[in-house]
Amino acid sequence: MKITNQHNLPEVVFNALTFSDYTKGDSLLSVTQLIDSPRVSQLQRQHDDEIEQDAVDFLWSRFGTSVHQMFEAAVHGADCISEERLFAEVNGWKISGAIDLQHLTHDGVIVSDYKVTSVWSVINDKQEWHKQLNCYAWMVRHAKQLPVKQLRIIAILRDWSRRKAQEGGNYPDSPIQMITIPMWSESDQDNYVQERVALHQEADFEFATGGELPKCDAHERWDKPTVFAVQKKGRVRAIKLHTVEDDAVAHAESLGTGHFVDKRTGESTRCLQNWCRVNEWCEQWKESKREKANQK
Repeated sequence: MKITNQHNLPEVVFNALTFSDYTKGDSLLSVTQLIDSPRVSQLQRQHDDEIEQDAVDFLWSRFGTSVHQMFEAAVHGADCISEERLFAEVNGWKISGAIDLQHLTHDGVIVSDYKVTSVWSVINDKQEWHKQLNCYAWMVRHAKQLPVKQLRIIAILRDWSRRKAQEGGNYPDSPIQMITIPMWSESDQDNYVQERVALHQEADFEFATGGELPKCDAHERWDKPTVFAVQKKGRVRAIKLHTVEDDAVAHAESLGTGHFVDKRTGESTRCLQNWCRVNEWCEQWKESKREKANQK
């Protein structure tokens, strides 16, 4: 990867932002890679020397690293294990996962993961967290032969607002949230990990033989569906969002003069907003753009 300094940051700031001692050991996949798109993983591998990322893009990940180090330094006692990387093998592939905190109790392990994240992520219950934490539970069971009793996220909300919290609703009441993640059955965890490894192995075979990589699904593209917003002139926020245009039109007409329907075309957020660093080499994304251009 090529790291740029487009904002002319001082050397000390640039070095602090871009320093990393991360390693997944001798594993072929980390848990975060396992739950992500096999297509993205292969394209990153293929174009690693061409990918560019600016130093400022590392700000929040480095902030997250600092938070991890702060909590790691505060862990004491034999019943707590901090920042342990575990390894296990599935269908000939070694995978690994670094677990932020394991609290050992008499009836099982409490697995915790620190997240420096946004309020939006907490309110909308990120499904990636469910997958990641259940994979960690799988790792504990298979690498350490220990039962897991609870999964949780310790979320630090970087954009939390005291004023918004005082307004109530479903807004978090504190900048630090403890979120219990539903734990799947052991068989569901086993099946999920095996299925994800098989998908990555398929993509690896296609990459090695010059075949067609499996496509990203809607979830991996962070797709937002097309919706029809019922709005009132002079009001910024929509009154209601509909997935069916006729329903939106009927609703607007029932509200009377001054109401109208605004079509909000769906998009693949990860691709469109450059959250995906390999979209410029992705034929699936190029084809999607061509289809939208033809529709216009």
